[in-house]
Amino acid sequence: MSGTNAASGAAPCRFAHYFVICGIDTETGLEPDELRDFCQRLLVVSAEGTLWENFEQSPLKRTFKSKVLAHYPENVEWNPFDQDAVNMLCMPKGLSFRTQADSREPQFHSFLITREDGSRTYGFVHTFYEEVTSPQICSAMQTLYQMHQAENPSSATPSSSSSSSSTDSPSSSSCRSAACGGYDASRDTLYVSKALCLITPMPFMHACRRFLSQVHRAVAAAAPPPLPLESYVHNILYEVPLPPPGRSLKFHGVYEPIVCQRPGPGELPLADFPLGQTFTLLGVENLVQLFNCTLLEMQILLYSQDYQRLMTVAEGITTLLFPFQWQHVYVPILPASLLHFLDAPVPYLMGLQSKEGTDRSKLELPQEANLCFVDIDNHCIELPEDFPQFPNKPELIQELSEVLLRYGISPVGGAPPTSVPTSTTTPGSVSTRHPGLKSQQALRELEDDGRNGNLGGEQLAVLDLLQGNATLERLQALAKRTGVRVEALRGVGGEGEAQGGRTAVEEEELRNAKLNVQLREVFASRFTTMFADYEAFVIQSAPDLESWLTNREQMHNFDKASFLSDQPEPYLPFLSHFIETQMFATFIDNKIMSQWEEKEPLLRVFDGRINKARLYNVRAPSLRSSNYQRCTILKESAQAIEQRLLKIDHTAIHPHLLDMKIGQGKYEQGFFPKLQSDVLSVGPTNNKWSNRTATAQRRKDRHRQQTEHLTLDNDLKEKYMQEARSLGKNLRQPKLSDLSPAVIAQTNWKFVEGLLKECRMKTKRMLVEKMGREAVELGHGEANITGLEENTLIASLCDLLERIWSHGLQVKQGKSALWSHLLHYQAREEKLEHQQFVLLYAVIYFFILTTSPSLTHPHSSLLPFLRHIQSMGAIKTDVGRARAWIRLSLEKKLLSQHLKQLLSRQALTKKLYKRYAFLRCEEEKEQFLFHLLSLNTVDYFCFTSVFTTIMIPYRAVIIPIKKLSNAMTTSNPWVCVSGELGDSGVRQITKNVLEMTFDCQNLGKLTTVQLGHDNSGLLAKWLVDCVMVRNEITGHTYKFPCGRWLGKGVDDGSLERVLIGELALPNADEDCGRGCRTPDMQHSPGQTRRSSITSMGGRGYTQIQEAIGEAVNIICKHFHKPEKERGSLTILLCGEVGLVGALEQFFHNGFKSARLFQKTVFVWDFVEKAVAYMESADQMGDMQETAEPLGLTCVSLCHYVSAINSSPRNIGKDGKFQLLVCLGARDRLLIQWLPLLVECPVIQRMYEESALLRDRTTVNALIAVLQTLHDFPITLEASLVKGIDL
Repeated sequence: MSGTNAASGAAPCRFAHYFVICGIDTETGLEPDELRDFCQRLLVVSAEGTLWENFEQSPLKRTFKSKVLAHYPENVEWNPFDQDAVNMLCMPKGLSFRTQADSREPQFHSFLITREDGSRTYGFVHTFYEEVTSPQICSAMQTLYQMHQAENPSSATPSSSSSSSSTDSPSSSSCRSAACGGYDASRDTLYVSKALCLITPMPFMHACRRFLSQVHRAVAAAAPPPLPLESYVHNILYEVPLPPPGRSLKFHGVYEPIVCQRPGPGELPLADFPLGQTFTLLGVENLVQLFNCTLLEMQILLYSQDYQRLMTVAEGITTLLFPFQWQHVYVPILPASLLHFLDAPVPYLMGLQSKEGTDRSKLELPQEANLCFVDIDNHCIELPEDFPQFPNKPELIQELSEVLLRYGISPVGGAPPTSVPTSTTTPGSVSTRHPGLKSQQALRELEDDGRNGNLGGEQLAVLDLLQGNATLERLQALAKRTGVRVEALRGVGGEGEAQGGRTAVEEEELRNAKLNVQLREVFASRFTTMFADYEAFVIQSAPDLESWLTNREQMHNFDKASFLSDQPEPYLPFLSHFIETQMFATFIDNKIMSQWEEKEPLLRVFDGRINKARLYNVRAPSLRSSNYQRCTILKESAQAIEQRLLKIDHTAIHPHLLDMKIGQGKYEQGFFPKLQSDVLSVGPTNNKWSNRTATAQRRKDRHRQQTEHLTLDNDLKEKYMQEARSLGKNLRQPKLSDLSPAVIAQTNWKFVEGLLKECRMKTKRMLVEKMGREAVELGHGEANITGLEENTLIASLCDLLERIWSHGLQVKQGKSALWSHLLHYQAREEKLEHQQFVLLYAVIYFFILTTSPSLTHPHSSLLPFLRHIQSMGAIKTDVGRARAWIRLSLEKKLLSQHLKQLLSRQALTKKLYKRYAFLRCEEEKEQFLFHLLSLNTVDYFCFTSVFTTIMIPYRAVIIPIKKLSNAMTTSNPWVCVSGELGDSGVRQITKNVLEMTFDCQNLGKLTTVQLGHDNSGLLAKWLVDCVMVRNEITGHTYKFPCGRWLGKGVDDGSLERVLIGELALPNADEDCGRGCRTPDMQHSPGQTRRSSITSMGGRGYTQIQEAIGEAVNIICKHFHKPEKERGSLTILLCGEVGLVGALEQFFHNGFKSARLFQKTVFVWDFVEKAVAYMESADQMGDMQETAEPLGLTCVSLCHYVSAINSSPRNIGKDGKFQLLVCLGARDRLLIQWLPLLVECPVIQRMYEESALLRDRTTVNALIAVLQTLHDFPITLEASLVKGIDL
């Protein structure tokens, strides 16, 4: 127990926590690993289309169980040893056997284990081959081979085993000798893989690789190592500390010293995996795309024969996410026994080893709709469909390419690196002409520094003498045992070597470290620029941590809408998706919790960089610009790395002899000895840094106990904190230590719960966002907004449905599981329809139809949707068709109903899905459908706004006012429907039919209808109530109120009207256009104008002023939205509460329009008479003395009125006034025309004395309000200005 305590006391500061040996257990013998073999055979299908069987393979290729033979120490309190997980990751495919004819080069790979709290432990594995000396093992292999040869005679030929599939890396997959047909115990030597592993708290990959390599060299060398291997293992476990932040550390392996460094508090965190290799394998273009997919939290599967390549790419891509962190399942090396985890319906980043010769097309993956597949060995990636690109992607690629080229690395994936002389000094580097002298000087400066295990006095003198000299090292060990003191001998050994400079390996490590930090700085600079002002949008409403944690799920922590409105337009597609991810949510949570807790390290570094950027930029508009800003600290970051490696800050205690039992662990070349566990389970008691760590830990424990004593509800707070931090997260890591059916079932149950929770949160978010926007629209009279954020949420819902339908699939067919299910449903329903059709004709039709209602098909409404999606030629993939079907169903408010119909065929669902699948969990499925049903409370245009090029059938119905005799007309009517995406062109309607159906390209959300006729026949006057237009695919029906006459000599004499549309509320009767009853009267602009004329006397200036101010305010808000969210400006100008209607009220106030026994006078009559007066005055010379600006204004007004009157369109007097207002607003002329009309003498004859238009103060106030519209570029719809040449 004391050993355990000693081992665990200093664990947080120890460089390594465990030393592990994995291999074959000679006592249990050969144990086939049936689970790994079964999972591997399920994943890959052979070229003949049949699954590989284990007995068909040579015994040398089969999978056998490995075991942890030993690990030191027994346990560490801070990092409990997980034997099954370590064994599985040290040898992910089990034991590997070789003969003398095979390649037996040692291999290196790394792994990591992510615990449930998100913390990570790293493992570094050196695998080599050791001769099998057990006769039982050799005999068992011989028996297996003889059985295999008897069952497969053809496999005995030399070619049958000419190649071997490596279990560790592609380099070990070398071709077998043609002369070797298998294994014969009498002539062949059998070798088996053995793994040496270091488990560390931080990813010092290069240092661990060099240490393990030296240990293996000591085993394979002809001469024994200078000290027993226990000395070196004990040294790295207990006497080598972690380097402090911002410092470098040197410790000693078996033969050479090893140097590692750790970034400082203000620098990017440690990342020792070579990013240059990642860029070489994938290329800059592919890596940026992979980086983008990772940021958007897609499912990412890495694929390679080499385990180390999987780990290098996975760690490289997650390293680039700074300051964000991957929050989902992260398994860079997926063991063969965990391949079922690819079925996880959550975002993941996993690495899968490919089998030699296996084609990508033979790899059967459970789900691919949202999968980014990275084929590392072939330097290519397969991307999901339809995702936004990273901002400034070309410029980012260019900058990364320049950094790579400076280090001799091609930006194109798969290209070999060009040679770069290591002796040359790159820009920003320190000359390395005499590094040995600097190293010696650095060591002498630290001679009396006892911090962190540094040596001083005699020990340092001995170290300088013995470094790298094996003979003197052994003499020193002997001298220590006999009590002889050795002083420094400056003239003996080692000094010439020290002056010789760094080795080639050290130069390569320095080069990789500098390249790593410069590539990472480029990405970090992009995030610093993009999120420079993120703090301004963080919502911190909770008074304390406990209340925030308690109400975390109900709180909005980030003002996403304001943040997006503050960003450059090109950034919006990416940012709108990214701010919905879990990694961004966690980042904001950490920011909020930093009010009460210590800042998370990545957040602290990122905030420091933003503050530094503000000091230099002084808040800058440039931070919000879309212009690409290059990283400016590449040189400084590389210099910091080089300075630390040149000047060693700390030197660990040198390995030394231990108090071991004599005669044990005898050296035998090629065989790793059995280490003495008693000396490796206990750490030193006199190590200074160990004692200080234990003291600090005791002080920390006392502080924790005091806090717990004072805060009685600490457990409750911790519970809330864990729940808050895991909010929205799914299972982050598969359990490697227990693969029992119960654990697998529990894991799948967690997936089901996670999917249901995600569905609830997404639908709630969609409702809150949409209903909030609609409330704003209703309050301000806006009719439609198409939000980028809304489209992002719908795309996220499509992804969720795909993941739900991919969970627990029996057999995958196609990339979209949802579309595959729909096709199965369609085939089954069409078969039933055919059977019913035959049955109906076999018996009396009416009898069957009336007495057997069950034969009428209850699920037919789903099939037309499918057939229409299938007919859309613009959609080429199954994933695209599934998303189109989801969007169409959501827009028609039938998504929940359709999915319920789809899942009602339980026999089909059981056939397609396993028992644990989400779709077969009845209670969760019902809740899921209920959440989707809630989306029917709001309107979406997610299909109409996305599929803009498809052909859509429309049905138009003209509804006259039937209570009058003029319901019919003898003229030839026509209609032109316009929307946000275009117009239908003029469509002739059959006389007296008043209904038509036409196909045209998607018009988007409908805005206006032009309705007219040719004034032919005896009954040419036509009183129209409204026009109804229905999109026959989405079911959206628009109503265009009219309430006016069309005809000469009636109303304002218009033969053509431009009607403004509004989305009609759904009725129980979908065929509302054909109804015999007259629809409810709607207040169209024309009706509002007519009613206002009679009641204007009772309507005061205040109401009219409010109407004008509200109309102008709505237009201003329209232009302050992102361009893609603005909707139709025509409705804001000409709608019921639009600018035209408000100005009509102003002009009608005090207007002498209705006269006894005379025809009605319109506002347009006043405008025409005013223009006629101006023209006549100009001809008589009365306006020659007028100021030049006023004269030009008169000319413009006369020109515009003349152009409107000369238009071939018969739009009537009210239509002409509407057009004049729209043109004046567009060309910023309204405020110039108003004074002319006020000053014109005609106003005295046509307006009463109390009219608003004759009040100078009121007119000046109106001009001031209209002046605000001059800041915006008003664009008019083509239907308004058709035929006007201005």
